[in-house]
Amino acid sequence: MQDLRPKTILFCAVLAFAIAFSVLLRGRRAVHWLFAAFAADIALWYASQSLTGFFRADLWERVTGLLTVLLPQLAIHLFQSVVPLEVPNPRPRLAGFALVVGVPVLAVSVSPYHNSPYALGAVYTYIFGLLAVALITLAQRGRRSPSRAVRDRVRFLVVVGAAATTFSLADFLSYLGVRLPPIGAVLAIVFLFVLAESVTRPRLADIYELAGRLLVSTALAFCLAAIFYFFMVIGGFDTMYLNAVLAAIVFLVLFEPLQTEVERRIHQFFFRERYDLETSVAELRRRLAHVLELDEMISTLVEGLERSRRVTTAALYLLDQDGDGFDLVGAIGAAVPKRIEALGVRPLLDRLDRQPSLSLEEIAREPGRSDAPVLAAAAGIGALQSAVVLAVRIEAEGNVGLLFVADDRVRDAFIPEEIALLETVAAQIGVVVANSRLYSRMKERDRLAALGSMAAGLAHEVKNPLGAIKGAAQLLEEVGASAPDEPAAREFVGIILEEVNRLDRVVGSFLDYARPHAGNPIPLDLNAAVRRTVQILSSQITDGSIDVQLELSEPLPRTRIDPEKFRQVLMNLMQNAIQAMDGQGKITVSTSARRSARGWSPPGDGGPLPSRRSLTDDTELVEVSVSDTGPGISPKVLRNLFIPFFTTRTQGTGLGLAISQSIVRSAGGTIEVQSQPGAGTTFTIVLPCAGDSIVTPAPEDVKPSGTAPPRGPHP
Repeated sequence: MQDLRPKTILFCAVLAFAIAFSVLLRGRRAVHWLFAAFAADIALWYASQSLTGFFRADLWERVTGLLTVLLPQLAIHLFQSVVPLEVPNPRPRLAGFALVVGVPVLAVSVSPYHNSPYALGAVYTYIFGLLAVALITLAQRGRRSPSRAVRDRVRFLVVVGAAATTFSLADFLSYLGVRLPPIGAVLAIVFLFVLAESVTRPRLADIYELAGRLLVSTALAFCLAAIFYFFMVIGGFDTMYLNAVLAAIVFLVLFEPLQTEVERRIHQFFFRERYDLETSVAELRRRLAHVLELDEMISTLVEGLERSRRVTTAALYLLDQDGDGFDLVGAIGAAVPKRIEALGVRPLLDRLDRQPSLSLEEIAREPGRSDAPVLAAAAGIGALQSAVVLAVRIEAEGNVGLLFVADDRVRDAFIPEEIALLETVAAQIGVVVANSRLYSRMKERDRLAALGSMAAGLAHEVKNPLGAIKGAAQLLEEVGASAPDEPAAREFVGIILEEVNRLDRVVGSFLDYARPHAGNPIPLDLNAAVRRTVQILSSQITDGSIDVQLELSEPLPRTRIDPEKFRQVLMNLMQNAIQAMDGQGKITVSTSARRSARGWSPPGDGGPLPSRRSLTDDTELVEVSVSDTGPGISPKVLRNLFIPFFTTRTQGTGLGLAISQSIVRSAGGTIEVQSQPGAGTTFTIVLPCAGDSIVTPAPEDVKPSGTAPPRGPHP
């Protein structure tokens, strides 16, 4: 043991010199020079102790005493530089007190009485007392810092520094004749290494993983040394090889469970907030893996972020149907915008196309030359301008959503490793969105298959008896015509015929939805079709309180669709608007042409809501909008509008909008709806232009856009 100690501390001295030199190679600021001086002092301190052990010379003892006095002086100034105060103190009290006390201690340590018990006691009290106070002051500075990253770093430094100081104090028991392994020297090098990483890294960065691996490796190394030491003590020289083999077997058996337990305990103790976030994210991802519905996904996400206790504000936005912006679907914490326009945050979206996340707080604190547009875009999103924004992606479509998370209580709320954890949540959300669309398409196909089977039965079981009933009623009507003295009989026969015709229409609509047909699509003049449809419908309006206005864009590209099918869709939308307004209000039918900013692809055979636009080539589109001044539609009803047999009217079948959506989809388009309770509703038929780019000429006798036809039965 006597030979082991000088060699070990000499090796630690070399490592301390190497760490000091490596820090100077990475920077030349004041904190780097302070650290280099502190590490060099520790290196010389251990070197002088080693030389004292080798040569037993009084000179080296005096040198050790001088270096001992300098050690806490340098430590105090270094700790103050590692975590500067928010309001710098020009005259730190602790540094002044240490200087006053250090002068007499230095005189005692180099005097002829430096080996007396009183002198040694004074020197040891000075060293470890000041180091303890310096660590306590460092801990207080860390707790007062508004940055969570700084607090985590300081807490780790204080714990490791306290362990190194304590074991270094135990090393001095050798002067009293108590010989212990130089554990303090080893821990001091560990402390220097972690302190060097903290000095050279402006943020915590990967200190968590680095420190975790370092502590786990150190703990395992001490366990290995203890196992070998135990087997070497109980054995002798003759059985040394066998004892070493037994010790290695024991360690190999215990290594994996010991490593897992030590790693868990260290991470849980030193980085509790990070450990809690890891646990919460793992649980949240596990729950999201079993979710298929968007509503369930949103509630699961919000609940999981709240339970993590690391998020004060969070918001999830999903891309709308036409790709023009992101709508808020779930949020916690501060009030956030209900919608984010894609054009307003275009620099942010462009950056997220290249990387999965952005820390807006970090960009605002240290902006680069290319960050000005991103900061300008972030300024328009209110409470989220300092949040971490994560891209929600689907592999085939790109960004389909944005997830914002923020902790308003601290600065630097999320370090890069924690942001990487949150990126896995955003990726899981993208998987849920993709799966929900696939699930909707599967449900729609199942629904259509069931409707097709029912349609075959209805054609036989309902329409055939209806035909017989109608024929008999018509015969009774002819017979009744020769007997004018029985008006009641003629009235009842009329009721039978009317209801039979209505039931026949319902069954026909059901069959149309179950077996959709694109009809005979041709390049259609939409403006002419809209005028004709409005003219037909206006002739059926007997109450003059309905005002129908046309706002037609001239000229308008043509689209390829069956004229009768289009008239059926437009008629259905206008009749719904009339019924929603209870026969009083204004209906505005408008047409327009536009080019999709991010490209557009027709929706497939998906669920009740159309899929989002693709990110391929730009596509020229034509739109026909039907707006009313009615009471609007609630969000709950809005989600179910295109589901077959869903209706809010007692006399409705719930097939009108479903059939209309099916017809428009067959033509390669979709129907979009925008509505707010109390603010009216707008249904928009979106169709791609005809491939031959036929343009509707502006007729000379057409009134300018914005004029309205007369009220009542005239167009």
